[in-house]
Amino acid sequence: MRGRTFLISKLTMGLTMGLALAGCQTAPNILPPIPPSAADTPPSEGAGTWRATATEQDRLRIRNWHSSWQAALADARSKGFGAEIDREGVLLQPAAALPNPHLPPGDYRCRTVKVGTQGRGTLGYIAYGWFRCRVSPEQGISSLVKLSGSQRPMGLIFPDNLKRQVFLGTLELGDETMPVNYGSDRMRDMAGLVERIGDNRWRLALPQPAYESLLDVIELVPAS
Repeated sequence: MRGRTFLISKLTMGLTMGLALAGCQTAPNILPPIPPSAADTPPSEGAGTWRATATEQDRLRIRNWHSSWQAALADARSKGFGAEIDREGVLLQPAAALPNPHLPPGDYRCRTVKVGTQGRGTLGYIAYGWFRCRVSPEQGISSLVKLSGSQRPMGLIFPDNLKRQVFLGTLELGDETMPVNYGSDRMRDMAGLVERIGDNRWRLALPQPAYESLLDVIELVPAS
């Protein structure tokens, strides 16, 4: 993998938090270790949680995820993509999350489905082929990086509750090799839900992305 450093930085209660991603050295003593059981406990408001790190825009994205999801499905169906949505099954069903959302470290096959459209010139439903993603341990939490493709989300996965984790990150485009810092460009910031939807099957749902669609859903299955 190409060497790259990804820095998530946001000043919260006097704390600047930074982590290195995917193949780079992690910065020591940045975040306190989070025990494996943290995903099964109610979220706290202290530093180290996703709420302490997220921008206000991204907190709203997470808070309004269900209405955003329903609006995306309605828009796609109104444009004639009902059969395609139905064929995706649980992948596009907002209530399909199962307990234990933890996404184990390793390499994954991943594909993106874009649902709904923000305006003219794009389809109401687009399903892309398979690309490569990687999950890595990062200071007691995890990082998720899409390694290939022209649009590559990369960021951190934070514990939240019994059925979901929260992803915060940025979008790397085209032939870029260095992503922008989280919080420095609202058009690149991303926030979403990491959920398990089957045996060895997960999804990253990204409501209200900055470009093209009303909802992006990235399916993840372990690489064979």
